[in-house]
Amino acid sequence: MKKILILATTFAAMSGFVFADIQAPPGSAYTPTRKLGRALSNIMYGFIEIPEQIVRKNEAYGRKGGSVVGTIDGTSRALRRLGYGCYELITFTCPTYRGTFKQPYERCGEDNRIEMNVQDGLSEFPPELGFETAFPYSRNQKF
Repeated sequence: MKKILILATTFAAMSGFVFADIQAPPGSAYTPTRKLGRALSNIMYGFIEIPEQIVRKNEAYGRKGGSVVGTIDGTSRALRRLGYGCYELITFTCPTYRGTFKQPYERCGEDNRIEMNVQDGLSEFPPELGFETAFPYSRNQKF
């Protein structure tokens, strides 16, 4: 009986150490499929940076400055997205950025949401026109 009790206690103590080994590594979300999706979305929807930057610059500099500066900055960002999209489309099967499938450009924000500071870099996916979907599609409403 003592042997069974000692064996059960040892097994319970060891199971705490084993739990740490089954956790997913930080880069496990970045796969070749995600890289391909990021490439296609940057190619197809990268042009949305132009109206997005016009709106952001309009809020910062006014209508006249926002339309000119926003168009130039948006076009620059759209062309960068197109270039990164083509690069990632060609190399989506290879881990090219530091041996991972992460994006080769700086992300803005830690949670991949688009931030108002445009100097932080590109978000992982192109911006959405209108509103951002920061909430689930179906929510319970309280009356």
